[in-house]
Parts: sequence; structure tokens; C-alpha cells
Amino acid sequence: MHRAVAVVGSLLFLVVAPGTLVVLVPFWISGWRVAPPLVGFVGFRVLGALLMAAGLPVLLDSFARFALEGLGTPAPIAPPERLVVTGLYRHVRNPIYLAVTSLIVGQALFFGDVRLLEYGLGVWAFFHFWVLALEEPGLRAKFGAEYLDFCAHVRRWIPRFKPWRGPS
Repeated sequence: MHRAVAVVGSLLFLVVAPGTLVVLVPFWISGWRVAPPLVGFVGFRVLGALLMAAGLPVLLDSFARFALEGLGTPAPIAPPERLVVTGLYRHVRNPIYLAVTSLIVGQALFFGDVRLLEYGLGVWAFFHFWVLALEEPGLRAKFGAEYLDFCAHVRRWIPRFKPWRGPS
């Protein structure tokens, strides 16, 4: 895939998938109305804002890497030609899913909405199932030993503090 096509495809998928999960559905659920903080703890608002502020650049950086380095998109119908193991992927295997979850949970905490928190946990559970049942087997089949080496050094959900430096 040409880089320009990958960039356009990634931008479209960014609007459709994370845009729906992170913007449209949370708005439908909460109306983005600020309710009293969860369990009366104002610090949850601050934590929510921090989760949102951290999640957005992670999401954008990861999408850009798929297009510019992987020569593909995060969309299953136009996957990357190359395994992306740079940037935040040196710390965790699934930064996009973590970023989306962070953005949803951040909104739940910021707006004080338990329904958004439940939705965020449901989205993460779906991501976990998707990764285990479909994504990882597909990546093992496509990238073989390169992907297995990546998995051996970079965890699925819990980021490493020290970045992985590449194939061993």
C-alpha cells in the first residue's frame, strides 16, 4: 500500500472506529453532562482529565505509525504490511486499545458517570477477547517469528517502563 493511501485510510478509520467508540457513544450515554464526582471524590475529575490528555496523543501517534511505518491501517480490512514495533509499541503491544479505553474511562471519571465507566470496561473486555481470539493469531500467521519475538519482550496490556530495543 502506498503511504498516502495508508494515511487517508487510517484517518478515515480513526474517525469511524475510535470516533464512534470515544466520541459518539459516550455522548449518547452521558450527554457529556457533568454530574457529581464518582463517590464524591473530586480527584476523579482530575484523573479523568489526565487519562483523556494521555489517551489522545497515544491514539494519534499509534495511528500515524500504522500508516507511515506499517504502510497500512489499524482497520482489519487494510492491515499494515510491516509489523509496527516502534514508538509506544516498544512499551506495550496494544496502545490503540489502551488509548481508547483511557479516553472512555477518563470521560466517565471526569463527568462522574457510572454508565460510561461500565461502557469503558465493556469496551476493554471486547478488545481483550478480540486480541486473543482474532488479532494475535492473525499476526502470528502473518509475521511469524518477528511477532513472536515482539510478544516475548512486550506485554499485551501492561506497559514496560524501559522500551524494548528491537529483535533479539
